[in-house]
Amino acid sequence: MSDDSKQSNPGNDPRSDILDERYPARRIIGIIADKWTPIVLYCLASGTRHFGQMEKRIPGLSRKMLTQVLRRLEANGLVTRRVLRAVPPKTDYELTPLGRQLYVPVAMLCDWALKNETTLDRIDAYRSQFVRNADWK
Repeated sequence: MSDDSKQSNPGNDPRSDILDERYPARRIIGIIADKWTPIVLYCLASGTRHFGQMEKRIPGLSRKMLTQVLRRLEANGLVTRRVLRAVPPKTDYELTPLGRQLYVPVAMLCDWALKNETTLDRIDAYRSQFVRNADWK
């Protein structure tokens, strides 16, 4: 460990060193930081949904990706999955208490995005300009 790291982390507790993989913010970002996980959490926040309902409600999300996101959320204890005996079979998904707890900061991020759309537009413009001017194309 470098001297700088020891100074920023006087107790040498890895949970207080942002560079450490066990840092709480890094751990939560590892759970929700992809394109679709926050969207699926947001969709499920209003209640139980059938797979097909989510597939129709979230534009641009493929069936395969929705399945992967839901499996990951289930594996993390954030979603429960219930297969209904019906013809054709239906699968319901619902946020667990842990998932509802995680939804709170995701909703805050979504609310921030709604209030700061011009900031997001500026970021998109910078990214587009960067890609147009990039030497590595």
